[in-house]
Amino acid sequence: MRLMTTTRRQFVGAAASALAAPRRSRPNILFFFPDQHRFDWTGLNPSLGVRTPNLEALAARGAWFRRTVVASPLCAPSRAALASGRDYDRCRVRNNGEDYPLDQPAYHQALREAGYHVAGCGKFDFHKKSPIWGLDGKHLLKEWGYTDGIDNAGKGDAISSGAKEPKDPYMAYLESRGLRLTHVEDFRRRGGVGGYADTAPTPLDDDAYCDNWIGRNAQSLLGAAPKGRPWFLMLNFTGPHSPMDITRSMERGLRARKFPQPNRSTEFDAATHLAIRQNYTAMVENIDRWLGVLLDQVRRRGELDNTLVVYSSDHGDMLGDQNRWAKSLPFQASIGVPLAIAGPGVESGVRSDALVSHIDLAATFLTAAGITVPKEMDSRPLQPVLTGKARAHREHVRSGLNNWRAVWDGRYKLVRGFHPDRQYLLFDHSTDPWENTDIAAGQPDVVERLKKLLPA
Repeated sequence: MRLMTTTRRQFVGAAASALAAPRRSRPNILFFFPDQHRFDWTGLNPSLGVRTPNLEALAARGAWFRRTVVASPLCAPSRAALASGRDYDRCRVRNNGEDYPLDQPAYHQALREAGYHVAGCGKFDFHKKSPIWGLDGKHLLKEWGYTDGIDNAGKGDAISSGAKEPKDPYMAYLESRGLRLTHVEDFRRRGGVGGYADTAPTPLDDDAYCDNWIGRNAQSLLGAAPKGRPWFLMLNFTGPHSPMDITRSMERGLRARKFPQPNRSTEFDAATHLAIRQNYTAMVENIDRWLGVLLDQVRRRGELDNTLVVYSSDHGDMLGDQNRWAKSLPFQASIGVPLAIAGPGVESGVRSDALVSHIDLAATFLTAAGITVPKEMDSRPLQPVLTGKARAHREHVRSGLNNWRAVWDGRYKLVRGFHPDRQYLLFDHSTDPWENTDIAAGQPDVVERLKKLLPA
């Protein structure tokens, strides 16, 4: 049995304080958390033509944060930072080679200890180093603070672990349908998770497609949530993460749609870049469809008015910008994510340019549940902005991974340790939102000011 640390005792005490609050006053929380959804790829950016009507409706009845940055643009450290409410340098998960420490408190533990029914499904990514899910997907759910759920492997991990036999519940599901090897061969043909250029449809039908399977699991988990008790449900979709696998029905009508070419990209021809962005869009729009499905289910339960709904992501995707792909980079397409919040206590129609770290969701959830935010957290509740009492939130936000660190004050972004020949990079978002031009040499005063905001 794991010993309870001092921090853990304080966390439990904070959760216990919420038990005295009236149950009806504590909202349910529905948290959509897809993998690798970049900040600008939604219908809320009308210049793109992405169709996300459910996300747009969510933002219309609540708040849309246009400048949200993740603590680290890689799956495991990003999710660890959010769960713990701590900055990258304090979340104890430096990269995908480390598991979430079981002695480190997480906000979902506090919610459960405060009486919430805590459920989740999809790709949790709290144990990237240890690829053990259990065929039922419940291997470490209780330890993480979940009451119920199904943890499955991400796209790449499912193939690498389940090529010979299923090791996670999604591959076990495909095995039961006689489709596991079909899926393995398809991903091998695409070149694994780095296979952006292969945009052909998956041989899987819609009902066997992973994100649709995750959506159905969410429906079942929500259906099992007890009435008269507040619940938390997190959906960790595997899309729109690469490879660019979409179903035949998702492709229907897609090839006639146009999207902007990547910024300063020469790797593929224009047709290939367009096809990649079409497939990425199809995955985003499929997840938006599931947002509508789950909201309808909450409405049928009679709980929509008392449910806080949140949509965000663990990091973005370069999508070919500057000849770069995926995440792990300090550029905005990698560290920037969408963030929409609606529900009780949230003003409608808020369009916020406040600087937000995605770890602030931890404190926001706890505050909504009536739980005191532990001092050990770096997370800050968003309620002052959500209620219209404040417009600003943070003076700067930070992100980092391995050897590089970045800080952004809303105009200037300083990056340390990323470029092999320059100690610092500086970008001015007021004139260069694509971060094409390093101006560090010409702005020494700005560099010196922002250097002080980076961790030692």
